[in-house]
Order: sequence, then structure tokens, then C-alpha cells
Amino acid sequence: MELAHAAVPKRDIALFLDVDGTLLEIAATPHAVKVPPTLRDQLRLAALRAEGALALISGRSIQELDRLFAPCVFPVAGQHGLERRDANGRITRPAIDKKLLRRARDTLAQLQARQPELLLEDKGTSLAMHYRLMPQSKSLVHDVMRDLVAPLRDQYELRTGKCVVELAPKGYSKRLAIESFMREIPFMRRTPVFVGDDATDEDGFAAVNALGGYSVHVGSTESSAARYFFDDVSTVIAWLGDCNPDYGMTELRQQ
Repeated sequence: MELAHAAVPKRDIALFLDVDGTLLEIAATPHAVKVPPTLRDQLRLAALRAEGALALISGRSIQELDRLFAPCVFPVAGQHGLERRDANGRITRPAIDKKLLRRARDTLAQLQARQPELLLEDKGTSLAMHYRLMPQSKSLVHDVMRDLVAPLRDQYELRTGKCVVELAPKGYSKRLAIESFMREIPFMRRTPVFVGDDATDEDGFAAVNALGGYSVHVGSTESSAARYFFDDVSTVIAWLGDCNPDYGMTELRQQ
């Protein structure tokens, strides 16, 4: 793989940012992350430079993202695009029967009771099982989640991330969220930039590529649709705050 220096502009862009692993270092549990006050300031300034065309695109819920970044309130797509708040503050989320997950919720709660190192994250309409504190349980968690999704395949699918498997409603994605934002003011007619770090960000990279934008993967990867990468979270933060638009940016090109 050939590496070549490249520049991503900071003006006239629509900036889409994943959170965990991109803006924040991944912690042992989702609740253990800390948001430095300086990051809030940098995001606020980046949003001003982009004339409001900055959105957070995350697997976390909108409620959780607002808690983390308070008092800042950004346009956001939560739960991998299942819910979205536009630049005018309008929130859209589908009406999904939470009772569909009753059996899965009970089964995962029982699994967590037997294995306290596992963490069940109940988002209401989706369920995520984290095994970062117990990586040796990866096969077990994946097997259990595959069994649970089987009777729900018409409505649900599995999403895998870094030490996490999520049972989530079908038909929603970061790609669709980014495409929706790009049809709205202030994002429309701008060049999209999406920065992410995980397998759940790949469809977002594909969306940005199709729109002629910049897809940026954080950290090393053997395979990604992203055409650029940052070394780590600290490089992302430095790029957000630095006046030099090509700070730390490297292009990925297949030989």
C-alpha cells in the first residue's frame, strides 16, 4: 500500500464525526469515557468554521451524546442512524415495538448476570453486548447474538464493532444519516468529510466517497473503504484545532 501526503480542506465542507475511537479514546466501558472541555471548545469552533455544517454520527443515543457534550448541542445521528436531529433541532426516530426484544433482553441480562465482566447496553430499540473486559468471551457473545437475531431477521440485524455486538433494527445506517444531512441546509452543496474508526463506519465512508468527499479512517486497518487515515484520536483532535488543513493526513492508495 502506497502512502502519499494529501490535504483535506477545512472550508466549504460538511463535517461528520464518529465519537468513540475518533473524538474520544475508547474506554473499558461506554460510561467511562471523559470529554475534555477543550474538545467541546474545538468542536464548537469547528462548527462555526463550517457555518453549522458539523454533525456527530455515533452508535450512542442522542440523549447520551447530549450528556457527554453538554452544554454543546450539535446536529447528530444516534444509534447508527436510527435517530437523527437536524440543524433546526428536529428529531426523527421510527416507532419500533420494544416488545420485540423482550426475549433477547432477558437472555442477555441472564448472560451478564453469569458473566459480570460483560456489559449489556440497552438502548430501548437495540441491544449491545460489550466484551472489552472479557475478550475471551468473544465467541460466546457472537454465538448468543446470532441465536437471538435468527427469529427476528425480518426486522433486526447484527452490527459488530470493537469488542461489541449489537442487535439493531434493519434499514438504518450511518450512510443513510449522512445522505439525509447532505440534502439539508447547512450541509447541502458542501464537500462531505466523514471521520470514523470502526467497521460500523464503513457504510459512512462509502457514502462520502460516492458524494465526492473525504473518507477518513482513524488508526491502522487492513481493509477499509476510507481513502485517507489519521494515526490516532490525538491526531484527529489536532487536525480539528490546527490552522494547517493537511495536518497529519495520509492518503490510502492501492498499489
